[in-house]
Amino acid sequence: MISKNMLKELAAYRMQKRCDEDGVFVVEGVKMASEALKSGLPIRVICATSEWLASNADQIGSSTSCYEVSASELERLSAMHSPNHVWMLLQRKTVVAPHRSALTLALDRLQDPGNMGTIMRTADWYGIRHIVCSQDTVGCYNAKTVQATMGAVFRTQVEYVDLPQWLQHCHIPVYGASLHGKPLSEVSKPTHEAVLLIGNESRGISPEAMNAVTYPILIPNMGGTAESLNASVAAGILINHLLN
Repeated sequence: MISKNMLKELAAYRMQKRCDEDGVFVVEGVKMASEALKSGLPIRVICATSEWLASNADQIGSSTSCYEVSASELERLSAMHSPNHVWMLLQRKTVVAPHRSALTLALDRLQDPGNMGTIMRTADWYGIRHIVCSQDTVGCYNAKTVQATMGAVFRTQVEYVDLPQWLQHCHIPVYGASLHGKPLSEVSKPTHEAVLLIGNESRGISPEAMNAVTYPILIPNMGGTAESLNASVAAGILINHLLN
């Protein structure tokens, strides 16, 4: 069982600032908890129903603090509308040397955590393990981002850098999503390593980052009516085009 003081202490992690200060992130729900147990990341605390704890006892490390909680206690911890059996507090990954792959994803000033998480999930599907972000891009450990990744947060490495400078020194072709680019069908696909740059949801790629783009690329508006594509949808279309 969990004490009132411990419950209050853990509930403070509903605040993103507290998570950032302690270098941790929150995972909620059966699906994400299963991914967390397989990830090998240090799990500091698990709060869960008696049923979940019993069915997963053999996968929980001896160094993890576990508390059985009621539905109402889980609701106090959760940031979700409908808390789902288990809440976890995990240590964040240490950024290591990037995994080399055919395509590296770069995100410039992305602000929506749902878009960020969906892009990470799409990258994971296509085997992209390295994502480089501008310092003002939404955090990959934002609670909404984490949930939207559906487990990709455990398999992709996200690095926050001075993006224009990083792009200038990457020494490989940079494809940038732009309304002023060439249509997909007219742009040569990369034959070796390359970077795909996705800009802010409403403002696109910053002028500083755009200076490093080798191939501005456009998804043609075949319907002729919609003003723009969602950033995560655009990223998925471009990733598929460049890798297939």
